[in-house]
Amino acid sequence: MFSAADYCIAILALAFVPRVQAFSLLNPAQIIKLSRLEQRLAPGAPDDGPVLLAASPTFPQYNFTQPLDHFQDTGFTFQQRYWVDDRYFQSGGPVIVLDSGEDSGVDRLPFLQQGIAQILANATGGLGIVLEHRYYGSSIPVNNFTTDSLRWLNNKQALADSANFMARVEVPGLSVNITAPGTPWIYYGGSYAGARSAHMRVLYPDLVYGAIASSGVVYATVSDWQYMDIIRQFAPADCVQQLETAVVEFDNLLAKSSATRQAIKMLYGLPNVTHDADVGSLISSPLGNWQNTNWDPSVSTTGFDKFCSALGTPNNLTTTIAPGIRVSNATMNYAAYINRTISSRCPSSSTQDECFGTFNAADFNATDLSETWRTWQFQVCTQWGFFTTAPPPGHLRIISNTQTLEYASQICGFVSFYQQCEHYRIPDVPDVASVNAIGGLNIAADRLAIVDGQADPWRPNTAHSDIAKNRTDTTLRPFKLLSESVHHWDENGLVDHSAEPPVIATIHSQEIEFVKAWLADWKPPRVHG
Repeated sequence: MFSAADYCIAILALAFVPRVQAFSLLNPAQIIKLSRLEQRLAPGAPDDGPVLLAASPTFPQYNFTQPLDHFQDTGFTFQQRYWVDDRYFQSGGPVIVLDSGEDSGVDRLPFLQQGIAQILANATGGLGIVLEHRYYGSSIPVNNFTTDSLRWLNNKQALADSANFMARVEVPGLSVNITAPGTPWIYYGGSYAGARSAHMRVLYPDLVYGAIASSGVVYATVSDWQYMDIIRQFAPADCVQQLETAVVEFDNLLAKSSATRQAIKMLYGLPNVTHDADVGSLISSPLGNWQNTNWDPSVSTTGFDKFCSALGTPNNLTTTIAPGIRVSNATMNYAAYINRTISSRCPSSSTQDECFGTFNAADFNATDLSETWRTWQFQVCTQWGFFTTAPPPGHLRIISNTQTLEYASQICGFVSFYQQCEHYRIPDVPDVASVNAIGGLNIAADRLAIVDGQADPWRPNTAHSDIAKNRTDTTLRPFKLLSESVHHWDENGLVDHSAEPPVIATIHSQEIEFVKAWLADWKPPRVHG
């Protein structure tokens, strides 16, 4: 997801409900515009911050000094934040480190409190740590987010941060040496951080004793049409049928004539959005809620269910929206929902292009540290891709054909990213080969667990992709596909783990079992005198 600014939230007597990661689903520029609109309508409300609950432990925050560049001495360093949970730690126990990925580490503290880090630390006498990623939260090494300042934000530097931390960290107040390889470290990450977890195990095997890659997007792609296709496959059948009907009707009316084009835009309440691709992106925005569903109702969004309910059930009713132009009940219901939840949000003091348009490069020129969207967008433009597009011709679809690669990636070519730089230029195409060279869909290693959700829209980018080779699930190389599950559903947990639904309780028990088996085989490295 695009990280919001880090919020100063005391955790004395507070707990955090985790926000589910959703880092690239619509045209990225559209996400930014919608986020800004919500901030205007509800000033001061965090657009991506944690939700607060009742009392919880206090986890001390510390800083670790990292070089700005691990491979060339710049003379500059920065402070990387981390949090420690020593409630269960016993001398000789492992370190369970949770990578916060492309978000503030604060938003990952629930997993230290009662999620996967707590579960594994409790079961193994381990020390729990949440480690913040460079350029996110407060681990910011630069004074602005210009393209030049972002040039140290890449996979190689960020992975080296984790390796350096594991080999050198000294936790204040902890009397024992926990550094790797003298202590077994178990590395966990979900989504982008899941890919990092797998990469750490492959690239730094002497430091990372074991790793769990949950929904790890190890296969980077430039065009990512499969994301929406997973939703099409696993969402309720009536909802999908209504979507397919409305989207095809939308595209046909856009293309038929100027009169039908204006009529369908008017129906959706977006007659003055200049570019059809922006309208197509806006009407697909409710689909992002699929990724944000979770097995825990206190964490999950109800947005997708509400959207499907609003679409209604398929029937043969049609309605005249302009002379000679009739549309299905699917389109009528879809348009009513978009009018109510999106179109009407644009204040009368703004034009619809100001609210929803993404073709004005000047809207994205600001580069101060409050423009936190620029960090993940930089990673998307340079290495990861994941641009959501309509599927190839001949495929069933639930998003408009206006969602092309050119449209989804246009922000990478805007002046603020592409030209105003002295030391670095955004590549014409993201260097996804540098990601996939680490293993891609075939990434594997002993003591590397692959855990994915069957209904996760990111599954095509994981080792459980339909085009990846099948594997045997073993204790040494666990390969778990969670039925009817979405995005890294094993990461969060309940205080009473026995109350978790069977699929979650089972995977948590399995993770405890194979991590314990790994640790049983651990031997400290020989000291050469």
